[in-house]
Amino acid sequence: MSTTTIRLEEQLKARIAQAAARAGKSPHAFILEALASTVEHDEIDAEMHRIADERWAKVQRTGATVPWSEAKAYIQARAARQKAAQPAARKPPR
Repeated sequence: MSTTTIRLEEQLKARIAQAAARAGKSPHAFILEALASTVEHDEIDAEMHRIADERWAKVQRTGATVPWSEAKAYIQARAARQKAAQPAARKPPR
């Protein structure tokens, strides 16, 4: 395991110590967990953007989309834990 040095303002260091104590952890463990969580969130965010970019490129390439009324009905049904057929993307009528 490698060592990395970070410089913290005294006020932040004190806040970390207090938060770590509330969590029942050492400041070191608290900082490691915070860093791991931040990196994980960044990786999830990057993957979401990658998928969104792929899907947007497909919409631009094909012109096919799902009408909002169908997407909304599907989302509401799924949120209510009901089975619902996923709406299919299609080109709008001309």
